[in-house]
Amino acid sequence: MADWRIIQPSNSAEWEAYFQLRFEVLRKPWNEPIGSEKSEDDATSLHALILENTGKAIAVARIHQSIKNQLQVRFMAVRPEFQKKGIGGGMLKFVEKIGVKQYPETIEIILHARENAIEFYKSNGYNIVEESYVLFGEIQHYLMKKKV
Repeated sequence: MADWRIIQPSNSAEWEAYFQLRFEVLRKPWNEPIGSEKSEDDATSLHALILENTGKAIAVARIHQSIKNQLQVRFMAVRPEFQKKGIGGGMLKFVEKIGVKQYPETIEIILHARENAIEFYKSNGYNIVEESYVLFGEIQHYLMKKKV
């Protein structure tokens, strides 16, 4: 039995853990302010949270419809000590599944991967389309795409 479970956050404690982990992994290391982990379209996105059996948040991700027939994964983060253990792959499959269930007309899923995550996304069926943007003046991102 797994030592963790995937849920869609539904109460204030789960949402707090979700956004706290997003901040700690994706913003704090670059001295970004609290609040920068949130996005205006969070309210219209589907979210996922992986919790240890102890209740500790270990991974987060969200997915939304970016344009007709296309979903986008954003804000995917796994605590560093839990990386390379299959947790990220489980999270990615989960958000893809809930996204396609919500939007059955989807034909592709895109994301903008940080350079250090490219191999992870390739191993989960994504292909590089092009270089996209540089975040915080130092983190190169690549547009990646996967057919559904």
